[in-house]
Amino acid sequence: MTDFPNSDLLSLAAGLRRRDFSAAELCEAALAEISRREETLRACITVTADAARAAAKAADARLAAGDASPLCGIPFGLKDNICTAGIPTTCASRMLSGYIPPYSATAAERLCAAGAVLCAKCNMDEFSMGSSTENSAFYPTRNPRDPSRTPGGSSGGPAAAVAGGELPFALGSDTGGSIRQPAAFCGLVGMKPTYGTVSRHGLVAFASSLDQIGPLSRTVRDNAAVLAAISGPDGMDATAVRAFSLPEDTFCGDVRGLVIGLPRFAGCEVQPGVAACMDAAADRLSACGAHICEVQMPALTDALPAYYILSSAEASSNLARYDGVRYGLRADGADCYETLYSTTRSAFFGAEVRRRILLGTFSLSAGHREAFYLRAKQAAGRVRAAFHEAFSACDLLLSPTAPTVAFPLGETADPVAMYRGDLFTVPASLAGIPALSLPCGRADGLPVGAQLMAPEGGEGLLYRVAALLEEVCA
Repeated sequence: MTDFPNSDLLSLAAGLRRRDFSAAELCEAALAEISRREETLRACITVTADAARAAAKAADARLAAGDASPLCGIPFGLKDNICTAGIPTTCASRMLSGYIPPYSATAAERLCAAGAVLCAKCNMDEFSMGSSTENSAFYPTRNPRDPSRTPGGSSGGPAAAVAGGELPFALGSDTGGSIRQPAAFCGLVGMKPTYGTVSRHGLVAFASSLDQIGPLSRTVRDNAAVLAAISGPDGMDATAVRAFSLPEDTFCGDVRGLVIGLPRFAGCEVQPGVAACMDAAADRLSACGAHICEVQMPALTDALPAYYILSSAEASSNLARYDGVRYGLRADGADCYETLYSTTRSAFFGAEVRRRILLGTFSLSAGHREAFYLRAKQAAGRVRAAFHEAFSACDLLLSPTAPTVAFPLGETADPVAMYRGDLFTVPASLAGIPALSLPCGRADGLPVGAQLMAPEGGEGLLYRVAALLEEVCA
């Protein structure tokens, strides 16, 4: 059988169609890699071995009948905030320990309908609040490139599972960079689609106006194949209004004549090795015929504080349901509802979740809403306008995904310092535009991620440029 841990999705799909191996054999190989690597990586929360074997058997029947999608028989993982019927979904929180949803997320259903084989629910920062997967209530996940370092967050578990050879691809969720930053830290391709491209039905909400599901993969082509499978309108989510399909010229390798802007972000120090990789990536695109220019976007200065106010305000509202009565575990010993509420939430929410709920509640409270929440909304509007103006002159924007390479586990105790690492990723989230991270070199022996951003609906263009950059940076 092909070398499973180092094989990309489409190569495995071709092997299945040639009958080089069966979906059942591929499933067993994935489960074996998970078993072998988990003691070090801790990327998974729940391994769905029995269900995976049954799904692989069904995939083999479809393959034998010639009725199969490109993803049929391919093992995959899901971030553990994506609901799965009959399989625990914990959001890496004590609050949802043991919770088993009665339904599956639309994105998960679409993958399973295509014949893909769910093998694991993956670790994450609790309720997606974090940038290192150290905020999981269960255990931190380790970076396969250097186990002493974080894989990023909040989709660190899915990223580590794919980069570590446990699975060919996985789905994460991205609110302010939670797919793109782990992709950068682990040397993967990660896509945050245009808001409304992938249904949020069955995604446990963090900030509903920002959350999007997207794929993590080893190659650009794999990523595009997964996005095509999970995108599209959904009657269960009124915001899901667009579908992605691969244009015929997506991987033509031609970037001649494209204008690629380099936005300047004030107030952020970029590691010299990261800056060098970005300069090299821009030079390579220029050598291939793209026109590179600097873009002034002063509105981006306010993007980070605006994001943390808005996302925390929405989190405060979304997580209010976890009170020990309607949802979540219940603390013992309370003699009234107020005590039950405070005791339950103090006991079962982690420190970072409590911090963001408090920030969000404060921002929405009487006397502060105008000074914080409404000003943040106005700042977000300026960010969207800045991107609209930039894209009137440029086809794409190129920036680092993160200002540093993966940092050591336990190194960043200051939450504000951790938040600053999201400077490059949150603007695209506020604007609702697609953004993709892909490897563009190494610094200090660790992967560096380049972020490409496009106007709404520009995923095809992102994949086109990313595929060329993937080739010239290899």
